[in-house]
Amino acid sequence: MPKKLSHRLSHYDAQGQARMVDVSSKSRTAREAEASAFVLMTSDVLRALPKNPKGDPLEVARTAGIMAAKRTAELIPMCHPIALSHIAVTLSVCENGVSIATKVKTMAQTGVEMEALVAASVAALTVYDMCKALDKGIEIREVVLERKSGGKSGDYKRSAKRK
Repeated sequence: MPKKLSHRLSHYDAQGQARMVDVSSKSRTAREAEASAFVLMTSDVLRALPKNPKGDPLEVARTAGIMAAKRTAELIPMCHPIALSHIAVTLSVCENGVSIATKVKTMAQTGVEMEALVAASVAALTVYDMCKALDKGIEIREVVLERKSGGKSGDYKRSAKRK
């Protein structure tokens, strides 16, 4: 990795080796992050959601998203295990699929962007898993960070869709 780039990417040391960032000197502050995902599916699959023999796909996905946020450090190698004070996963049926929104909060030395993104991703994967028997062509789209607050890098709010 070029030296110039390695100084901007905190998960690499000066030699370009991957590392876990030392957050021990950072203060514990309120941090929040919101992410979203979209699961595109046919109207036939949407109509079948309430009749799914495996259970309510949206409730199972909500629970899976919450559980996933709590296990982010086990899934993403350089993430710190942090105590989460709040996790919300909301799923809404739309005209052409299921919209997923997540919100994660902590009082920690590092942010919760990855926890919010993992929650959205796993919730989307769970919707797919619960409905794949009806259509293998279901698509998971637009897993994105919507907003984050707190920490050294300050606040972030996603602007209009990028191409």
